[in-house]
Amino acid sequence: MEENKTEAMHQWRKNLETQVSLSPYKNKTLVFGDGSLHPEIMLIGEAPGGDEEKQGRPFVGKAGKNLTEFLTAIDLKREDLYISNVVKLRPTKESPKTGKLVNRPPSKEEIAFFLPFLQEEIRLVNPKWIVTLGNVPLKAVTGANLSIGDCHGTLCQTSENLRLFPLYHPAAIIYNRSLKETYDSDLQKLKTLISTK
Repeated sequence: MEENKTEAMHQWRKNLETQVSLSPYKNKTLVFGDGSLHPEIMLIGEAPGGDEEKQGRPFVGKAGKNLTEFLTAIDLKREDLYISNVVKLRPTKESPKTGKLVNRPPSKEEIAFFLPFLQEEIRLVNPKWIVTLGNVPLKAVTGANLSIGDCHGTLCQTSENLRLFPLYHPAAIIYNRSLKETYDSDLQKLKTLISTK
């Protein structure tokens, strides 16, 4: 069974690489999900940033620091999770100030391109829980025009009827310190849910 899952994931990656090589994104660096193939939780962000692009792994650098705090709060280790993003490449724009590439939110086109691959990835990983970070993954996995402000910290369902727990993106707390208390409270709710179900 384990071999089958590993092989299926390998095929999924190859298919994604092939499709990207034929797309407008062919010159971009793909950042695949990683972690346990038998996780209790699959964590989904919106897209990789610069550190992720360099290291080829999701949630490293600043995002990784946020992730470590998140995991500590709910008594989990990174290797217990499967971590991915809706969009598997870094969306960038040129900074008017520096002329360097900086992160931007993923476009509708980028999300539409990668969404079928995310849906397949979720089926392959088959987690007990999906935890989304921010609006982009929340909308992607529910197929609904939901806002994280309306449903963070509540038990929801994905479009495939999997258990979903939406959280604010950890970066949101950097820009809005008043969310810290809410975020911590949501994490404790998640900890209680995963320990009882």
